[in-house]
Amino acid sequence: MNNNIKHYKITSPLVLLTHSDIAPDAGKRYELAIRDLPAHEKPREKMLAHGASSLSIQELLAVLLNTGTKKEGVLAMTSRILRDYGQKNIFAEPDVKKMAGDLDIPLAKALQIAAAGELGRRFFRRDAHGAVVLRTADEVFKYVAEMQNLAKEHLRGIYLNAHYQIIYDETISIGTVDANIVHPREVFRPAISYGAVAVILVHNHPSGVLKPSDEDARITRQIAEAGKLIGIELVDHIIITKDGFVSIPTA
Repeated sequence: MNNNIKHYKITSPLVLLTHSDIAPDAGKRYELAIRDLPAHEKPREKMLAHGASSLSIQELLAVLLNTGTKKEGVLAMTSRILRDYGQKNIFAEPDVKKMAGDLDIPLAKALQIAAAGELGRRFFRRDAHGAVVLRTADEVFKYVAEMQNLAKEHLRGIYLNAHYQIIYDETISIGTVDANIVHPREVFRPAISYGAVAVILVHNHPSGVLKPSDEDARITRQIAEAGKLIGIELVDHIIITKDGFVSIPTA
């Protein structure tokens, strides 16, 4: 996919200030409850014995949420959350009501996840030496690799400073990307809030079709033009599938 590699040059520095297991019968997914696990495999006991770094993302999220609901255990819930939203996306969603609605989880659970994400972002922003830099489309593809396996279409905004460093990352919408859902204000509101000078959009095609649709191209042009008016550049819009990625021209 080397023909898709695109090197970025930001030209608009102005910012508007303002243990899941598969059951052998019927091929159905069966998520073990914590009570079914041996003591040494339960997330909290494992964390106590071996430290937080020994836990998977799902296990860490299970420790954070602590309990599930009457209809769903915490392991089943965390597995579904990560499957539907993606490992990085879930901690980047700022709208707790939207998260709770999208994932059909209690608002209190969404608040816990959002609080953990905000803590991570605050420490991340202070560590300038460890900031992720995205200078090419290939680097973006590697950064958002988990989106290849999402079952639903997600539109994600990656917000950069003048040094190509990521300062914010948000899932803008879930569902078919079209003009009725995606509006420039939804794309650029985080850019203004976090002082970004550029944004990269990424969305996945669960169908596996890499070719941009006419609607994809139209929305890209619309957002790029809106960005010019407020001095925040759309440097790329990338479609990804399980097989690769392609950039949509922004002009």
